[in-house]
Amino acid sequence: MQIEKPSSITTSGFFYKNPSLKIKEFQAFLLTRLGVIFALNMQSTILYFWVYQITNNKLSLGFVGLAEVIPAIGCSLIAGHYVDQSEKRKMVIICLSGYLIASLGLFALALPYISKHLTVTIIVTLIYFFVFVGGILRSFFAPAMFSLFGLIVQRKHFPNATSWSSMSWQMGAVLGPLAAGCFIALFGITIGLFAVVCVLVLIYIPIILISVKPILKKEKEPVLQSIKEGIKFVIRTPTLLGAQLLDMFSVLFGGAIALLPVYQKEILHVNEMGFGILRAAPGVGAILTLGLLAFLPLKKTPGKKLFLCVTGFALSIIVFGISTNFYLSFLMLLLSGMFDAVSVVIRSTILQLVTPDNMRGRVSSVNTIFISSSNEFGDFESGVMANWLGTVRAVVTGGVLTLGVIAFTFAKVPKLRNFTFEDNKGE
Repeated sequence: MQIEKPSSITTSGFFYKNPSLKIKEFQAFLLTRLGVIFALNMQSTILYFWVYQITNNKLSLGFVGLAEVIPAIGCSLIAGHYVDQSEKRKMVIICLSGYLIASLGLFALALPYISKHLTVTIIVTLIYFFVFVGGILRSFFAPAMFSLFGLIVQRKHFPNATSWSSMSWQMGAVLGPLAAGCFIALFGITIGLFAVVCVLVLIYIPIILISVKPILKKEKEPVLQSIKEGIKFVIRTPTLLGAQLLDMFSVLFGGAIALLPVYQKEILHVNEMGFGILRAAPGVGAILTLGLLAFLPLKKTPGKKLFLCVTGFALSIIVFGISTNFYLSFLMLLLSGMFDAVSVVIRSTILQLVTPDNMRGRVSSVNTIFISSSNEFGDFESGVMANWLGTVRAVVTGGVLTLGVIAFTFAKVPKLRNFTFEDNKGE
């Protein structure tokens, strides 16, 4: 009997290198993640453009980020507790429904009949309100998706699945702003916000294809005690804590996306389409890199590669800050996305590998505070710094501060720079 021929198929090729893609529920997970991130990034891009157009105030851009970061931080720890004690798919569906309702509110606010009867102050205040609601939803959505990931994918496939999960996120982050720029230029803000509503409705299709998952943490305990356990775990895990702090301060100081409307209008002098292209540039770079990682997976010295890529990210932001050429600015944002993509995969894999299954919601909620929320707080910081120092000085200063954070973390957290995936796969 000669039945050995198929071995060449099972030991090489695209699906051999990417076994997570064979999992049907993981495919549905990726579509859900892609759809939500696409819709939210499209919406946020439209909102930043809308707010700056009606206020012409840089500080108002910072308050958009602040409106989301306050509830995201304030509710995260409690959200993590309830996510650990809840069925994960149901929690994702509840959050999706909340996003849909908030998006309908923003669409209604943009309707000409309604906006004509409201002052600019009231319109901006209501935008902040709906963004605030989105921040609350995000504090539950992020740990629910993180926990669902661990219940769908086998532990041995975490590095590969994390790359694809990051790619789905980045595709949404790229296509969302690009679609927003197109809708703003061709159809206007109102139609753009209606398109967001339509996308959110379609996302119900893949999420219902995922089966109900077991609740791993069935024992009840006081909320504060539960939250305390999650915080203690992060603090007592140097690799995880170091990765989170590195990303938090890098994004906090090195983020320049919130100031793109200023660069578009006052420095680079491009139209709405140019704004959408610049906003999408980091994501385009990330997708290109993540595509390469599907064929050339990260295996050796991921810790050192993490520091190298974050350094590349900071240098790209500094050059972008001083650039007055659209093509150079696009290239620097593209490179920043490429460097960030590698660091995201490494950080996310660290988080998945070192987190126990029954603590995923709580640990992810701490991660939301450290990392996810730093994006919006970074937007606020960028707005304040630009208002204080000027746009260019604010971006360059942020990049330099990021380099300082990288050097400090490299020296103080040896376990992170020496981290390897192989040593943690079986834990």
